[in-house]
Order: sequence, then structure tokens, then C-alpha cells
Amino acid sequence: MSQMNHFERGVGRSNEEDTDNSNDGNQPSYARFTTHQTSILEKFLEEDSHPNEAQRNQLARETGLEPIQVKYWFQNRRTLIKNQNKRASNNALRAENDNLLQENLKIKEALNGIACTTCGGPPFPYKEHELYMQKMGEQNNRIKDEVDKMWILITRYARNEISLHEFEESVAQTKAFARNLEVEIPPRQEIGGSSSHNHNHGRLVNEPEPICNVEKSIISQIATIAMNELVILLRVKEPFWMNSSSVEEEKLTLSYEHYDQAFPKQNHFNGDNVVKESSKYTAIVNIPITELIDMFIDKEKWTIIFPTLVSKSEIVKVFENGSIENRDGALQLMHEEMHILSPLVQTREFNVIRYCKQVDVDVWVITDVSYDSSRSTITPLARSWKHPSGCLINKISTNSCMVTWIENVEVDDKIHTHNLYRNLIDTYDLYGAKSWVKELQRMSEKAATFYDPIIHDQESAGVIQTSDGRMSVMKLAQRMVKMYFECLAMPNKLEFHNFIENNIGGIKIATNKNTNEGKPNGLIVRATATLIIPLSPNKVFEFLMDHTKRNQWDVLAYGNPVQEIGHISHGHPTNFISIIKPSIPGIDNQLMILQESFVSHVGSYVIYAPIDSTSLNFAINGGNPRGIHILSSGFGVCSSKKEDESSKDESLLTLACQTLASGLDGPMMLTTQAVSDVNNLLTTTLVKVKDALMGI
Repeated sequence: MSQMNHFERGVGRSNEEDTDNSNDGNQPSYARFTTHQTSILEKFLEEDSHPNEAQRNQLARETGLEPIQVKYWFQNRRTLIKNQNKRASNNALRAENDNLLQENLKIKEALNGIACTTCGGPPFPYKEHELYMQKMGEQNNRIKDEVDKMWILITRYARNEISLHEFEESVAQTKAFARNLEVEIPPRQEIGGSSSHNHNHGRLVNEPEPICNVEKSIISQIATIAMNELVILLRVKEPFWMNSSSVEEEKLTLSYEHYDQAFPKQNHFNGDNVVKESSKYTAIVNIPITELIDMFIDKEKWTIIFPTLVSKSEIVKVFENGSIENRDGALQLMHEEMHILSPLVQTREFNVIRYCKQVDVDVWVITDVSYDSSRSTITPLARSWKHPSGCLINKISTNSCMVTWIENVEVDDKIHTHNLYRNLIDTYDLYGAKSWVKELQRMSEKAATFYDPIIHDQESAGVIQTSDGRMSVMKLAQRMVKMYFECLAMPNKLEFHNFIENNIGGIKIATNKNTNEGKPNGLIVRATATLIIPLSPNKVFEFLMDHTKRNQWDVLAYGNPVQEIGHISHGHPTNFISIIKPSIPGIDNQLMILQESFVSHVGSYVIYAPIDSTSLNFAINGGNPRGIHILSSGFGVCSSKKEDESSKDESLLTLACQTLASGLDGPMMLTTQAVSDVNNLLTTTLVKVKDALMGI
């Protein structure tokens, strides 16, 4: 079984670049150590490459070394590993560069050999070529206008707003228009007998064949042009990319002066609230290339692999799907919603053409570009446009790839996103290329744990005893995490003021009627609020994920200590899944808590859900968790400061919680009591967290 295909509901640590300095000459070399000493240090290195002071002192006692020697051993070993990784990366890039040089030479030779078959001269004079390209551009714009008009007519016909006769006349006009442009359209399929039409984002599923072929032709042309632009931006740095960071790590953004000259666009947003965001980032991802390609094509895997970024994804239409073995040429129209951190951040919605193309042996390009004719599906408050974006994927080994990612978008949401979060998004590039690649790395590490055949005693605490049980618990936790991020988007929310000090934007409440598997059936009420905490994000996160302090804020603990009876680590030491048991004296409590804590490039999260012990034991024993009902709540923490600010530490803490207001057999309407209950739950929890943090 391939790892990522079977890790269907849970695929955490972002691979941070080591910043240690190399040996300065005064540091002891680990080559001087005995075999026994080296063995102890290397064994610890497998679990953690950054021991703290207490751990270094313990290792010093075990090896008979000085703590400073232990410190320098780990520093030198990290530097060695980093250099080895860089060397592998450089070799891969050097090989790619050689291939590009050879490819360029072949293209130049081919161009030099082109001649007109009639006269033997150049195939096309430059001035005539410019006129030809201008004429083709005008024709393409006319074709797009006609297709847009036709979609409007199709929608009107589907809604019985125009007659069949009027619709057929419109199709005939389209045929005539296509003939004038020398565009071949096949005969129209019979459509008059259908009395009902299935819709998908305003488009007919069973469409007239001529319209479908015209749209496919246009979609293919747009995708090819977008891919060609993306490949240039992926492979060429100057003059398109510049480093906009003053720190050691490079932060690449587009030079719009050169970009607009090379790739002029007619579909830019206009207005004072329009923001341009561009970024480029490269890193190694430990996922087999075939599985990584498949994740881009499968909408379910796409949302699972990027839980902190993609809240919803739908395939509007598939034009080409490729084969299961090879996705080359896959072409589809997708609608996706992106959301991070807090309801104070405006949801971004995109309708994109996604094009998957193999451009060389073990080299693939995935291209996303926004598409005009689908924009009617996007809400007016979510104006977002994606210029050619995506990634270049190079296979390095059987289980790893070099991924170079580009994000190039325009967003008109300055008036909708809170100023604090807007500054963070701009400063840390939270929707940018680095966030996508870092999340891929985090989830690949999680997948490695998912398929680890060994059950570690220190992790499972004897509760999880089989790999099937661990897989089942991790799938349940993955669904819990996905549910939390869906909750943050909060469409159609109501807003309430509250008395919590340092609150931003009040309490936001929304409802959702659920009949889907995996959640309780009935009316679900969601509530969120965000506070400013005068502490660093790390301190807030460490407090929330510490189960020994949980009784200070969790109402489920009733002020009593809780016990962690199960623990699954994946990647970074702060990334793990816990099974927590509240201890209430004199009561045989059947309530358990499933919790996942992790750090991503976007923020740090502690997400949890109460669950009855019978259901959780079913998952622990390897049962399919699909039918287990859960409602997740949780915290998201991020910095409130810009990257170059030196003021005191401060963080933004968002709590989102969900409760069942009534079952299917009860009144499916939001009552004052339901609002009061969820408001009290959220407010009480936040106040307790704030008070406990202020006492640290």
C-alpha cells in the first residue's frame, strides 16, 4: 500500500532550516568521542536534534562528557546533516540546469533551421507576426465573450426563463460566429426533451455538446498559456524575482515592473482595497511523486493534505482526468475556499483551472489559474483572482521530491479582514508559497507515523497496542481537525458584544443543520472569539497543550486533574495526538477527550473533542471511526507582531467551540437558550484561560 493513498483522513512538524554555525575551531569534534559515547548521543539524535539544557546535562552524565561537549556535538552533527541535504539539493538543481541548457541549445538549433517552404526565407516577418498575434488576441477575447453569453443563456433556459426556440436560435448564432472565426464546432446534441437539469455551481452537468467542446477548447488554451508562464517563473529568477526579506532566509516576491512587461494582464482588480501577493519557495518533501500528483487531482485528498489552508474544495467539471497510473494532461475546473486563523480573516474563494502536465522524465508541473466564466459562483465579498500559480515537482528518490511552489494572487479584501490579521498575512506570507510547502512537509511526517509498524511504549502508554488502532485514532483526529477549520470560516454568522477584556470583534455565532455521517444529527451551534494576550505565542501554546494544566480552563474537567492515557507523536515534539481522561472523584466518568496539538507555518493549534469511552475504545481497537460522532472545539494561536517589531510579546488567541442545540426530532431553529449556552461556554473558557495565563 502506498503511504499517502491509504492515509485518507490524516496526513507534523515543518522542516525548519537549521541555523547553527559550523565548528569554530574551539568546539570539540565528535570524532574524538568513544564508540559508546557516540552511540548514546546518536540514539538521542534520532528522537530530537535540539536537546534543551536539562537533556544535555543528563546526556553528559550518561556519557561522562562535559555539557558543553554535548552541546557542540549536536551542533556539529546538525551542521553536517544540513550540509549533506544542501549537497543533495545542489546536485539535483545542477542536473536540472544542465538539462535546461541542453534543451535551450536544441530549441535554438531548431529555430535556426526553420524556413518558409515556398521561398526558403524566414517563416514570418516580425511586423506581420505582431499583427497576427494582435488579431488572435482580439479573436480570443471575442470567443470568451460569446461563451460567457452562452452560459448565461444556458442558465436562463435551465430556469425556464427563455423558451427552447430562443435557446436554439442562440446556439445557431454561436455556430455562425464560430464559422466566421474558422473554429470547428460539431453538430448539436439533442437537448429539448430534458425536463430537469442538474446544476454544479451554476453550470449544467448535461450540457449541449457544442458548448461543452467550445469551453473545453478555451479552457485548454488558457491552461497551456498559464503553464508556459508558470514554467518560466519557476525556472528563472532574475529579473522576475527579488528578495524582500532583511533576515537570513530568502523571501522571494515578484518584481511587478518586469512581470507586467513580460506577461501583461487585462483582468487585474481595480480599487484602493486590492492587495497583490506573490511568493516562491523551494524545499524537499518526503512524499512519492505519484502520490503527490494524485493529491492535486483528488478534491478529498486536497483538503486533507492542507487542513490549515483549504476549508472546502469542489470539482465543478472534469475535462481530462488522465489515468490512475499517469495523470498527465489532467484538466479540471475547481472551486475552492481558503481560510486561516480566525473568523476575523475574510474567506478567499477561487474558481481555477487546474492543469497537470508531465514536462520531462520525473518532472511535473501543476498549474492553477482563475477562470472568468465561473466567477458567478463566488460571493461578492470574496473577490480573489489567481494568476498562473502552482508548483514544479522533481523526483529525487522513490519517496521524496523537490517542490518549487509559486503563489501569485490579487485579493480585494482589505476592508473585510481585521487590520491585525491583515498585517500578519502580509508580513509572514501566510497564504503564500512557503505555507503550502511547509504544510506538505508537516503532513508527510504525520503520514510516516501513521504507517510506522512499531508501537512505541512511551507514546501509546499501553492503551494503543496495534498499528490498526493507531491508524483509526489518527483518522478520527484528522476529521476532528478538519471540522475545526471548517468551523472557523463561519458563513452567515451573527455577532454579539461581550465583556471579555482585550476581545477583538465580539463573539461570532453561526448555525448548521447536519444530517451527515460523523457529526450528531440536528442543529449545531458554532461560536468563536479572539483575544489579545500579552504573552508570546509559544508560552500560550505550551500552556494549552499541557494536560496537567487543563483543569484550570476546561469545563469538562470540573476543576479536577486529568490524565493522559494515550500519546501519538508525529514529527516535531510539539505535534502529537492525546487521549485524555478526566478524573472526577466519586463518579464513574465515561467521557474521554481526543486532542491534537501541532505547529504549522500559519499558527499553533490545540484542537479537541469530547467522546464517549465506548466509541473511543472502538477506534483504539482498530474499528472504522467513520461513524463515530464528534464535535470539535479548539484554540488557534499566532503572533500579533510584524516581523521587524521589537515591542513586547503579544499573541492572538482564537477559541472556536461547537454544541448540539437540538436533535432532528426537536425544533430546528436557533433559540435564545441555545445562543446563551454556547456564549457562556465560550466566554467562561476564554476567561479561565486568560486568568490562568496572567498568573504564569
